[in-house]
Amino acid sequence: MPLIVVKAYPKDEKVKHEIAEEITRVFTEKWGCSREAVTVKIESYAPEDWQREVKEQEIDPYANEM
Repeated sequence: MPLIVVKAYPKDEKVKHEIAEEITRVFTEKWGCSREAVTVKIESYAPEDWQREVKEQEIDPYANEM
């Protein structure tokens, strides 16, 4: 606990590592958990697939909740 899933356009491994480290830092500070408890999963989607695979399936159905 916690599992944080980031869905985004592709980035190089260095950037993904830096993002995962920063997310981990924020969760350990604000959530009060250990580094070992935080899992960050980064899923990459090509720009041409974003609308169909992410926005329509995972963003739009919850638009009224955000």
